[in-house]
Amino acid sequence: MTRAIILGGSRGIGKAISNSLKSIQMDVFAASKKDVDTSNLDSVKKFLNKYGQTDILVLNTGGPAPKLFPEISEEDWNSYHNQLFLGFCLILQKMKINDGGYIFLISSSVIKEPNPKLIISSAYRAAFTEVFKILSKEYAQKNISCINIAPGPINTDRTQELIEDVEEFKKSLPMKRLGEPQEIGDFIKSIIENEIKYLSGVTINFDGANSNYVF
Repeated sequence: MTRAIILGGSRGIGKAISNSLKSIQMDVFAASKKDVDTSNLDSVKKFLNKYGQTDILVLNTGGPAPKLFPEISEEDWNSYHNQLFLGFCLILQKMKINDGGYIFLISSSVIKEPNPKLIISSAYRAAFTEVFKILSKEYAQKNISCINIAPGPINTDRTQELIEDVEEFKKSLPMKRLGEPQEIGDFIKSIIENEIKYLSGVTINFDGANSNYVF
């Protein structure tokens, strides 16, 4: 494994993953929104024309602003349908992942515990999780591992935007702190570095015991 493409790789969790993989001398392309905007299908197609093959792919993107159901516009639905679902589908249809590679999906805890203010994210991320699970069986035939990481509260700009009083919120968490992006980056690095392949087709809750669901 020598090459990695990380979507949303210029900030937050994506940047942490990029830094972790660079530390093991991987050739990492950390794609920013300027490189590929998954809400814009023309941008996705141009990106695929330029970057059509890799050993490791990380599917990662930001989410919508919090809105209650009656406030969501048709434009919101269409834009995030592309960003969180269709854009990723096109990438997996067209990009070649080399045999023995890895695909990591950075989703969210809302795929299992929906949030009334994050309905768009809950719906589209859950829908793509279904696609990813189905495809994991096909990728397994080429020894390509598919791992869905569902973060809970992580110390990113996104969390700062969603939570009004972060310091007070931390007190409600089991570990009394937010997770750090680098923890996710190092987790992914350890999987690749140790050539862990049988861990595939799974969704891993990365939330410091914050969730209430079992599976």
